[in-house]
Parts: sequence; structure tokens; C-alpha cells
Amino acid sequence: MSKQLIFLGCLVLLMGSCNFKKQDPANKPNFIIIFTDDQGYSDVGCFGSPNIKTPHLDKMASEGMKFTNFYAQTVCGPSRAALMTGCYPMRNARNDNGDVPHPKLSLSEITIAEVLKPVGYKTGMIGKWDLAGHNPEQFNPNLLPMHQGFDMSFFTPTSNDSRVHLLRNNQLIEKNTDMSTLTKRYTDEAINFIEKSSEQPFFLYLAHTMPHTKLAVSDAFKGKSEGGFYGDVIEEIDFNVGRILAKLKETGLDNNTYVIFTSDNGPWWIKKDHGGHAQPLRGAKTSAWEGGLRVPFIIRAPGKVPAGKTSDLVTATLDMLPTLAQIAGAAIPKDRVIDGLDISDIIHGERTDLDRPFFYYQHHVLRAVRKGKWKLHLPHQPHSTSIVYKKWPIHSAPEDRVLFSKYMLYDLENDLGETTDVSADNPEVVTELVKLLDWAKEDIGHLETRGINAGPLGTEPYFTPNDIIPVKEKSKQ
Repeated sequence: MSKQLIFLGCLVLLMGSCNFKKQDPANKPNFIIIFTDDQGYSDVGCFGSPNIKTPHLDKMASEGMKFTNFYAQTVCGPSRAALMTGCYPMRNARNDNGDVPHPKLSLSEITIAEVLKPVGYKTGMIGKWDLAGHNPEQFNPNLLPMHQGFDMSFFTPTSNDSRVHLLRNNQLIEKNTDMSTLTKRYTDEAINFIEKSSEQPFFLYLAHTMPHTKLAVSDAFKGKSEGGFYGDVIEEIDFNVGRILAKLKETGLDNNTYVIFTSDNGPWWIKKDHGGHAQPLRGAKTSAWEGGLRVPFIIRAPGKVPAGKTSDLVTATLDMLPTLAQIAGAAIPKDRVIDGLDISDIIHGERTDLDRPFFYYQHHVLRAVRKGKWKLHLPHQPHSTSIVYKKWPIHSAPEDRVLFSKYMLYDLENDLGETTDVSADNPEVVTELVKLLDWAKEDIGHLETRGINAGPLGTEPYFTPNDIIPVKEKSKQ
């Protein structure tokens, strides 16, 4: 079945099963999500960085809202899947057997782009995709952005662990790209997209490759930050966020554009000086400690998002799909469970309460749940064949590799660093949170058990795509 037929079928389903506001496309707001890679919770000035200067992000926060209890996922691919679909990655349908953390996202999943297109949005994806395979030479071309709702794409299929190849839509345009040019080039492409899309509402997903290692920075920022090489990289990202905000003002789009800035997971501890910082949180990327999943989040929309406000409500990348859909007057799918919540009234300063659980997954392993100030970690069940037990522990500091033999309860309001187990003093809280964990195991999944409302694994029938066109073989199109 073709992606076009899948999309049309989903559109019919959405139209028939969802209520959404009819809105003149000319009055619909624009959305820009700027998504960094491995940037830690405290790697922004307004989130406490002592030596990395981020004046543009700090100003963005002063003109909008920052969220201090905002969660992504613990590694790259799952975090992108959660953002795009509004679902826990364990719930996503995948075009693979599920044995690796980075999902090949099934075409049956509906992305933010596919939700917004039926109500008149032009959609663009720039940067790191990582939803079609985690190898720059071994990815599924059927699963690239143009088949997941994006009209325009300029991207690398995966991480920059060793090299970056750049594609524009289905055409390979450059191999082994100079990584020091990426932040600026992505932003140049974003600005070009904004200029060409000013006559209709647009959704731009800008997923920076940096500061995932290998770190790289342009000469203009090299050696300039008090935060070292890593700080140079963040300060270049900050400068280019400023370029986007300036372009919105120049084009008269500033007052009708929501700009969101966040990161895909916590800092990479094993990279030492080339990794980021999560203080005062415990843990880092790949872990289920707060430092692994809690990330900075800033949203700005003049006249829509109240300026200079801070929210400490538990929110997540999962919430972006239903929230942007609500603001745009778009439908969300009703044929599947969407884990994210519509937080538009929180973003607009109309609501200051939210009582919801958040589940912490390490790949397919359910590790913890948070509700309110309480966070409960499950006892660990070593599983020798899982990457979570075989390879991920070395990515955490030795003191963070501890295995729990019982439920461990932390009061995040009074113990942000997760240092003291208070389960013995709060048995009723433990009982309540264990019930939530049991629900998640059944509904979402845990270890090899897929939840009752999780999508399927395995390959699907696909239409025959346009092959990726090599740089030197464009004439064969």
C-alpha cells in the first residue's frame, strides 16, 4: 500500500472521528521546533549554566515561557519518535523487529507534519532524522521525511558518530560533510524555508546534529566560550537561534509564530569534556535518572505565550503533537492511543495545574514513573541480551549504575538529585505508583512484551519509492 493511500485513509479517519476547529489558513499560526542533540538540562544560561553564554535563548525565555520539568526520552531515535507521534516509543509501530533502540518508524504512524498538512500547513524538516535506521549508509529510504509528511527536507539520516551525509528530499547531495558547517547550514536552510513559506502557515522541524559528538564548530565560535569546546558548540547554536528569531521579525511573522527550543535527551557522560551537563540532576543520557530525560524547554510566541513565566508542571515532547494540533485547529488520530496531552492552555498561561504520570523507558525496559513530586524506580531485572544491560551502563557514572533490588521512591521536590529513598516512609505512595507501572507494562509494554495498545513490529508492504539518487548519478533519475 502506498504512503499516499495510507495518508488519505488516515485523513478520512481523522475527518470522520475527530472534532477540530475550522480556521482560515491565513490566520493559523506557524510552528518552529528547534531540537538539539544531547544538550543537557543546565547547558543554557537561563537553566543555570555558569560558563556557557546563551543570550538569544535567555531572551527567548524572558519573552516567553520556560518549563523546568519537561521530559524527552533517554536516547536519540526514541526521542524523535516520541516527538513526532505523541507516543511513548515502546508503543510505536516499527518497520523492524524492535531489538535496537533506534526505531525505523512505521509508515502507519502519523507524525506532527501529517496532522498539520490537512489544515493547510507547509512542512519542512531540516537536520537529523534518525527514524529510518541508525547507520548513514544503511537506512530505509521508504521511511525518510518526505514519506512521513514533510514537503521539504534537508537532512542527514542519522547521528554524526563518525560521518555525515546530506540529502535533500530523496537526493544525496553531499558525502562526508564538514561537520563544522552544519549548524550554520541548517539555519540557512531554515531561513530559506521561512522566506518561501511566508504566504501560508508552516511547520518547521529543525533538528540540529550538535552537540552530539563528534563535536564540531565553525571558526567564528572556536575557542570563544568559557565552557570549552562544548560551550563553543552551544554558543554557535544559540547565535543561530537568534538568526531565526531575527528573520521572523524581518518577515513580519514574529507575532504569529510559536518557536520551541528543547533537546532530545540528557548529556553524554562518557564523552567527558565533550559532553554536556545536567546539574543539579542525577544521571545522563541512556539512564532513567532525571539527567537522562529531563531537558530544557523554552517556548515563545509574542501575544500568545505570556512573557517571563516559568512552569514546573510535568510536561513532555509527547505533548507537542496534540498541543500543536489544538492550536492549529487540526485533528489528532482517534484510532490509536496518543500518550501526549494538549497543554495549550498551560502554554497560554490559562492553566497552572496538571496531574499526570510520566513513564521512564530505557529502550524497551520500563524503569520508573513520576506523578507530582514522586518518582518510583522499579527493581532491576538484568537481561543479558539487551543493550540496556550489555552496553548502556558504561555511559553512566559508576555511582549511577547501581542496580535496585526493591522499589526506590524519591521526592523530587525536596531531593532533586535522587539521593534518598523514602519508600519506607510513604507506603501508600509506593502502592499508587506501582499500580501505574503495572498499567504501563500492560498497555505500553515492558521488555519483550508489547503492550495491548502498542503498534506492531516487522516489515510492512511498501510502495516502490524513488531511490536515493547518488551525487554523481543525478542523470539516472
